[in-house]
Amino acid sequence: MSEQWADTRPTVRRDPVADHTPARREKLSELFPGERLVLPAGGLVTRSNDTDYRFRPHSAFAHLTGLGVDREPDAVLVLHPREDGGHDPVLYVRPMAGRDTEEFFADARYGEFWVGARPTLADLAELTGIPVEHLDHLADALAKDAGPGGVRVRVLREADGTVTALVERVRADDERSEAEIAADDDALAEAVSELRLVKDAWEIEQMRIAVAATVEGFERVVRELPRAVAHRRGERVIEAVFDGHAREEGNAVGYETIAASGDHATTLHWIRNDGEVHAGELLLLDAGVEAESLYTADVTRTLPIDGEYTEVQRRVYQAVLDAADAAFAAAVPGARFRDVHAAAMEVIAARLEEWGLLPVSAEEALSPEGQQHRRWMVHGTSHHLGLDVHDCAQAKRELYLDGVLEPGMVFTIEPGLYFKADDLAVPEEYRGIGVRIEDDVLITADGNENLSAALPRRPEDVEAWMKDVQAS
Repeated sequence: MSEQWADTRPTVRRDPVADHTPARREKLSELFPGERLVLPAGGLVTRSNDTDYRFRPHSAFAHLTGLGVDREPDAVLVLHPREDGGHDPVLYVRPMAGRDTEEFFADARYGEFWVGARPTLADLAELTGIPVEHLDHLADALAKDAGPGGVRVRVLREADGTVTALVERVRADDERSEAEIAADDDALAEAVSELRLVKDAWEIEQMRIAVAATVEGFERVVRELPRAVAHRRGERVIEAVFDGHAREEGNAVGYETIAASGDHATTLHWIRNDGEVHAGELLLLDAGVEAESLYTADVTRTLPIDGEYTEVQRRVYQAVLDAADAAFAAAVPGARFRDVHAAAMEVIAARLEEWGLLPVSAEEALSPEGQQHRRWMVHGTSHHLGLDVHDCAQAKRELYLDGVLEPGMVFTIEPGLYFKADDLAVPEEYRGIGVRIEDDVLITADGNENLSAALPRRPEDVEAWMKDVQAS
């Protein structure tokens, strides 16, 4: 088993992202001078028995190292403190097992014979520009100078339980309370989330790549709509078309695809996708391609399955589009993140009042004590987007919901209206109609850019686009 193997390993070159990650690590370093910061990639997760899910590293690890996909399960980035207050990064990695080892052919979880080649320590050092050491050295490295009066150690607790246990052993003699120690780790999790609020140039380019692939995926779905209508589980056809495209053109989908037809479109996170698709109804498709870099798009379009909106569908759709346009107008540097949602809700409440659906005036509904319009629009209009579909989710409220918009921020704008089939508070003509329009938005120096503008938004443009796509 260990003999007569040719050397077929490819040459590894420095990844372009390695030019950007030092600045990210430096920003984190400045927040925690003199402390050791432990940022695991995470380990493999068992799906059942002896099979694992595809590995995806923790987003903070990916952001700070540039590594992604499935090359480094169990890896750990450690920022070791220097006397000048800065940090030296070291990657601790489980290295490739040589073909003269038993692991090569006998270990079904890590052996190259079973799961493919892993990079060597030298490969990863060249790829990332970060010094790399064997994972077996991690425990001693974490313990160095730690303890009472020594180096304080913080860890991303949720990333890897095994690494967290190592850190807890190092901190066993810490005289502080468990709550104080946990607060240290929470502050680290908060900090790495906040680092991603403003994207650098490389990240923005990755977002463009993810969005472009997503637009292509929507086109493929439209071409396959007739097949979806003919199938007993047409929603599953739509899901399969988009998800297959995501695997072909990226790493995967960035989240479970929502392929919701008819009344299913009124269920916000409909991912069962087992329903039929009928002419005359709407398809709410909420989907995003995750690029190889792990940056994901998040786009929604609500499409007339037979190519044309009915009068009522168009009325609801136009209201949602007007709300989205109002949100775009509010999404400018210097505004607050919450202003985007407020602008959309003013339009939603006004339309519901105009249609006679609100039990109070739009003004009263928009008051903190009112909120009656939320019966039909219960979610927020925006969330940050990047390595995670709900990126930066652990950031402090004052930097997220209350944060000021800056160039380089990327987030969604996605108002909707959802009238469930059994909602007796609305006339029958509205029941079973769910509409959401979602775009990915980059804040620029003088306003914003709709990264997903290549997908039509106006109802007449959607109809014309669908006709052209299906004819091509």
